[in-house]
Amino acid sequence: MQCPCNPSKLYSECCQKAHDNILSVTTAEALMRSRFSAFVLADIDYLQKSHHSSKRPSKREKKEIQLWAKSVDWIKLEVLNTTKGTASDDTGTVEFKAFFMEDGNIQVIHENSGFCKEQGHWVYLDAVE
Repeated sequence: MQCPCNPSKLYSECCQKAHDNILSVTTAEALMRSRFSAFVLADIDYLQKSHHSSKRPSKREKKEIQLWAKSVDWIKLEVLNTTKGTASDDTGTVEFKAFFMEDGNIQVIHENSGFCKEQGHWVYLDAVE
């Protein structure tokens, strides 16, 4: 299977590693890519695990996210910019566009996401203004 975050790579050689072991994620961009793939695959447990503990969605929100993720057709991910977020950093940002089809219309999520390390691994913190 091709990886949802980058069709030129196999899922088993890309985001599956993160989904199987979040500690294997070494950069903010890799975490963001693995989260995109988790949305495509509706892997809500991984989305929860990769979300900062102080901002993690509730059980009700988790169910809503899963229903929504399964209801749209994911098209592609474009990474536009990264700031910091390397293995030696504790914070970083990744600007991206995630394209999906919903109700017959192409939609785009354009976000500059903030990431930080929590308990030794990268997690999504929030959207950065």
